[in-house]
Amino acid sequence: MKKFFKLEENKTNVSTEILAGLTTFFAMAYILFVAPSILGSTGMPTQAIFLATILASVVSTLIMAVFANVPYVQAPGLGLATFFAYTVVLQLGFSWQQALALVFLCGLINVTITITKIRRLIIKAIPEILQHAIGGGIGIFVAYIGIKNAGFLKFITDQAGIVSINGTTYHANLTHFKNGVTSVVSNGGVTPSLINFNQAAPILALIGLILTAFLVVKKVKGAILIGIIATTLLGVPMKVTQLSAVNNNSLLMAFHQLGTTFGAAFSQQGMGSLFQDPGRFLLALMTIFAFSLSDIFDTIGTFIGTGKRTGIFSKQDEKEFFNGHGFKSKMDRSLFSDAIGSVVAAIFGTSNVTTFVESASGIGVGGRTGLTSLTAAVMFLLSSLLAPVIAIIPDAATAPALIVVGIMMMGSFKNIDWTNLEDAIPAFFASVFMALCYSISYGIAAGFIFYLAVKLAKGKFSEIHPMLVICTGLFILNFVVLAFIE
Repeated sequence: MKKFFKLEENKTNVSTEILAGLTTFFAMAYILFVAPSILGSTGMPTQAIFLATILASVVSTLIMAVFANVPYVQAPGLGLATFFAYTVVLQLGFSWQQALALVFLCGLINVTITITKIRRLIIKAIPEILQHAIGGGIGIFVAYIGIKNAGFLKFITDQAGIVSINGTTYHANLTHFKNGVTSVVSNGGVTPSLINFNQAAPILALIGLILTAFLVVKKVKGAILIGIIATTLLGVPMKVTQLSAVNNNSLLMAFHQLGTTFGAAFSQQGMGSLFQDPGRFLLALMTIFAFSLSDIFDTIGTFIGTGKRTGIFSKQDEKEFFNGHGFKSKMDRSLFSDAIGSVVAAIFGTSNVTTFVESASGIGVGGRTGLTSLTAAVMFLLSSLLAPVIAIIPDAATAPALIVVGIMMMGSFKNIDWTNLEDAIPAFFASVFMALCYSISYGIAAGFIFYLAVKLAKGKFSEIHPMLVICTGLFILNFVVLAFIE
């Protein structure tokens, strides 16, 4: 095991890697229960989604572990699952089978651009200042996810700020909704504010945050995982950790329902009908493009933000990546492993698999090789049997871990000269905008757009890489199409 994963070469050991894998798994285990809830709104059987999520995560993460030997864990992305359900199916009118077909095609595109080195050109085109901004921005994003999961914030909107309810334009005289309210969209009138700490869950999260921060500052080994476990146990007397919470999903029923989603992407209701309507052909193509764009840049952002700063992708590896051929570098193998994930996801019957930004939590405790992701894959597999145990861990216990890891990652900001507006403007939009939009790819898009604007204003055309111009144009095209779709 030490030789296969090159532990000594990466200055790590078995115990550290296993600890990192456990930490990453517990930080992202929520997707096992959130994904079925989101995708189930499309009419897909939830128990099938639960099992498909596990299987897709296990297979794609094992590929990442064995082929790439990096500590990244893959699973259906929360943002992409939301796009799949609420935009592609409920808003654009594709069936869930057709949406799975779109995910499969997206995966094939990502594999193709990885093999043909287009992804390499994209990464090479990203200026160093934006790379630092992306790294710090992911830190803000991860910390913001933690703050939201902890329940520290509440969001207030008045009647004038409500845009739609249940996907339908809101009218003030409409007060009753069939089957209740399932989604509310508000405009910029939404105001975030700090909650009053009079509820058990946020109080537990606050205690967990203080405890985790204390352990990290004291440099206790496994501080983040200890924080998660300790906070979970503390939540028992506070009645936040529900020991009686038992998931009603049975493994036998899940396998039975999996027959409904497995291969549905290739059925007559899926790929067989996807391009039958000429009037929806362009819409289908742009939806695939939107899927691919978000998936590609979420992954690139995660790799740049965590891999370079921690040394997972060394200078030598970067040199091989940009100048070598085939799959000699870790980065090449990692990108290919990530690309194949969405193909696997579509086959099992779930939304796009992506490299989880929560992998940063395992990297934060020392994970450096594929043994970390292998450990997480094993935990995902075991979770099919231990779902009730996994369900016990409350958001209040994992939120502090995300906040602390996010703070660690913000160290990349030290490499940005914030007094120089030529650097500060694109860096701001690439980082802070990432958390405000709740999207790594949209943050990168904003950074690209303002980087080009600033360089054009300064007349520094030679500093703009052609691939950066192409990517920025694609982002703008995506925004234009989405504007017309809305």
